[in-house]
Amino acid sequence: MKRKKLDSKGNIIVGTTAILIVALLLICIFVVTTINFIHDSNIESTANDNFKYIIEDYSRNLEVLGRDSIAEATQKVYNGLPVHDSEDQIKKNLAKRLSEKNEEYKKKYDIDLTSEPLSVEPTDSPWKILFKVKLNGKKDGEMFSQIVESNSSIEGLRDPLPVAKLTIASGIMAYDDKIHYKTALSAYMLLHNFDSPESYIEATAPLTMKKCPYDPYVHHGDPNVLRDCLDTGYFHESADGSCYLCRLEGKGKCPHYGMEVFIQTHTPLGNESLSCSDHVVFADHYNGQKIDPDDWDSLILDSSHRKKYGLSGNESY
Repeated sequence: MKRKKLDSKGNIIVGTTAILIVALLLICIFVVTTINFIHDSNIESTANDNFKYIIEDYSRNLEVLGRDSIAEATQKVYNGLPVHDSEDQIKKNLAKRLSEKNEEYKKKYDIDLTSEPLSVEPTDSPWKILFKVKLNGKKDGEMFSQIVESNSSIEGLRDPLPVAKLTIASGIMAYDDKIHYKTALSAYMLLHNFDSPESYIEATAPLTMKKCPYDPYVHHGDPNVLRDCLDTGYFHESADGSCYLCRLEGKGKCPHYGMEVFIQTHTPLGNESLSCSDHVVFADHYNGQKIDPDDWDSLILDSSHRKKYGLSGNESY
């Protein structure tokens, strides 16, 4: 029996059916592919969000760990040990703390972290130090690598310069939130043949770094401002003074933007002696005179510092 040939209508039906089947297959493939893509994207997005949170949290911790690393270097100075390279010393202190933090993150987030302190740098503000750390992370097959930066404040830390410069062996002491020079500073001046070293016997200076709020500094000439500044123990920004990193190394001045503080004498003597800004005493070495010759606690200042602080002469404070 002969097979019947499909007529044109049958050809159309068969062709249409084939096209529909192919189209359906393509749609299925597209849907499956899209679902997989969305799933993979969600995984990647979740991983990126996790990494972003961890990096942000790490950055917040870096500010505290950096400050603690600076404080540890300061403690080394106060223990009588020299710090020849403050940046390297602080980087070593920080590396140890970061290693402990990485172990904490491993337990908390199940992430493998490695970190390398890259630099410890002074900034445009003498009250801040910039830390840069190379951070690498790996979790669930995902990886990231990023340089994390943070500024750490040195306010509230102890001033390392007097002890780093004169050493503990000089007899310098720190108590009651003050540096008590005793005879250490006068002996230093006598050794270097500076004028009237006896004027600085029992001199004192602030111990803790506090930023002076009286800005511009010419307001120190206003009533009671200088007295409050000395009683509170404020430090002042100065292009001539040394930054905190250099103070750790015992440098009275440096190329960075730094700070200065008054070394206050307590003497009836009115002899001309070193101007009492600490960078002058420890580095620049030029003379000044008492603001008030009749006041035992009067500052000894040169004309440029008197002008800077609005102290024209004979102020009673």
